[in-house]
Amino acid sequence: MALKATEREAIARGTYVRVSASKARAVIDLIRNQDVVEAGRILKFSNRAVAADISKILNSAVANAEQKLGLTPEELVISRAFADEGPTMKRWRPRARGRATRIRKRTCHITIAVSGVDEDEL
Repeated sequence: MALKATEREAIARGTYVRVSASKARAVIDLIRNQDVVEAGRILKFSNRAVAADISKILNSAVANAEQKLGLTPEELVISRAFADEGPTMKRWRPRARGRATRIRKRTCHITIAVSGVDEDEL
């Protein structure tokens, strides 16, 4: 799914992140529609492993907004955030009696869009 940035919006994507999309969505739901500073705090104190990857993507989106739109982090809000399923790597695990079972190593694509908020909305 190609996501286009609007006029006052900056996007960052993390592709092939080695975590399942459902685990990433659990953390993304915590930060959606939050301001960027508060979302950074939430991710910093989250005990989920994927929070570090999401934090990197969020910092990239903030840097894109600073570079392209000239906005400071205090002016930014997470307008859209979602995790789509990526390709699944298939591996084999030996089991008893000569059998083998499949291991699915799932990946996901995480997209975060930040946008500038007007001062009258604060």
